[in-house]
Amino acid sequence: MRILVVEDEVGIADFLERGLRAEGYEVRVAGDGETGARLALDPEVDLVVLDRMLPGLDGLEVVARVRQGRPALPVIMLTAKGEIADRVDGLESGATDYVTKPFAFEELLARIRAHLRVAGSETALEAAGIRLDLVTRTAQRDGVATELPKREADLLAYLMRNEGRVCTREDLHSSVWAYDHDPGTNIVSVYVGYLRRRLARPGSPAPIETVRSVGYRLREPR
Repeated sequence: MRILVVEDEVGIADFLERGLRAEGYEVRVAGDGETGARLALDPEVDLVVLDRMLPGLDGLEVVARVRQGRPALPVIMLTAKGEIADRVDGLESGATDYVTKPFAFEELLARIRAHLRVAGSETALEAAGIRLDLVTRTAQRDGVATELPKREADLLAYLMRNEGRVCTREDLHSSVWAYDHDPGTNIVSVYVGYLRRRLARPGSPAPIETVRSVGYRLREPR
């Protein structure tokens, strides 16, 4: 498997290159955004570890270019910025995951392995009468296909992977929005509402149940 590291700090880039090579990965390194965006389009690259702050194109611009050419390529954004707004910006731009500096190499390695497993084996999900194409973000139910915005697709994918299990609002905040639960926000309820409207069919509401005071569950209609 080939990993592209896009990082302008030479010490960090060298540390990642040596560590990943020791784990058996092929590694390419780019020190600026323009080079990183170009190399990421190489079909032999399997995953990108991308710094948020780069000379030339910054990390958000690199992700945007990558998503145009390779929408399914896993991109882990690596950055010193740890505020909620920065993490949200990274994920909204199309990053697959987000790791904040300073980081433990073992944690980054575990995330790399997890995303490579998904990228190598999973292009679609099927649950509760729904099929979700993870590449095009198209949900199909009762023969009707609906293209979903990224956040709604991420939310649906999480519910589908946990079919039949109650997903708490805390779970969804952490896994889909990548920040800790805020009891004062209703963002999960709002996006569940969006999904329900998109997936509902005449005489057949979307199979997303509300579990009062806990969260939501996806399962076949009774």
